[in-house]
Amino acid sequence: MLDRSEIGKRGYLREDYRLFYLRDSRAVKLDYHYHEFDKLVFHLAGRTEYHIEGKSYQLQPLDILLVGRNMIHQPVIDPAQVYERMVLWIDRDFLARRSTGHTDLAACFDLAGDIHLCRPRGESREQYRALFGRIRDASVSTEFGADLLADTCVLQLMIALNRDMLSPSLEGTGRSDPKMEEVTQYIRRHLNEELSIDHLSRTFYLSRYYLMHRFKAAYGCTVHQYIRQKRIQQAAEQIREGVPVLKAAEEAGFGDYSVFLRAFRSVYGCSPREQRQR
Repeated sequence: MLDRSEIGKRGYLREDYRLFYLRDSRAVKLDYHYHEFDKLVFHLAGRTEYHIEGKSYQLQPLDILLVGRNMIHQPVIDPAQVYERMVLWIDRDFLARRSTGHTDLAACFDLAGDIHLCRPRGESREQYRALFGRIRDASVSTEFGADLLADTCVLQLMIALNRDMLSPSLEGTGRSDPKMEEVTQYIRRHLNEELSIDHLSRTFYLSRYYLMHRFKAAYGCTVHQYIRQKRIQQAAEQIREGVPVLKAAEEAGFGDYSVFLRAFRSVYGCSPREQRQR
């Protein structure tokens, strides 16, 4: 988080998915954070600007925001209006199990590296509202087959969303800083190499101050915080896949193992080996 040494993650998902209905009538301030699962935000009411990895989106009623796993994001909420939304957390393994060789249900989240907003038109607006409502009703129902019905509704939602997101007519509706996107793409490709401010300044022909100021304006965090978070995320993912801890730390760009351990504990609240056991 921005008021601490690093950006933090919010929430844990131990089910296949989880739906929340949230309505805030008072001032709510959330720091930049990320999740290790995918997230959909179905915006119902309020004036909210969402920042995701350097892009900004001014939400309108019935917009659907796609936040892929490990993407750093933050909503900026106007306290003068009630902020109402449905939020669906989805485990990527659940989508993988339900996908086929011809249908990748996670494709819309992979596309969300460039476009994070689906703005439905016409009848599809109410169709999405109905799907989210059915998921909510089935998730709390005790009737026979309610769990299977909830699964079916989630799959219907993901199929509809993928069709809309993969449509050739889809256009981006967010504001971004193309130069800073180049910087972050470079960072993600070279995590195990030198990524000092001086090095980035030389690479992109920008002054140190201008780079730091422009990056903070676009992403809401410092260059150092962004690099550190992406390195921790990469190391954690490799460790879960069975890569030895030392090797994962080195490949993520941590030259000092003790620095890596402190950073890892500050984000996950446990050591890498403890996380693997969990």
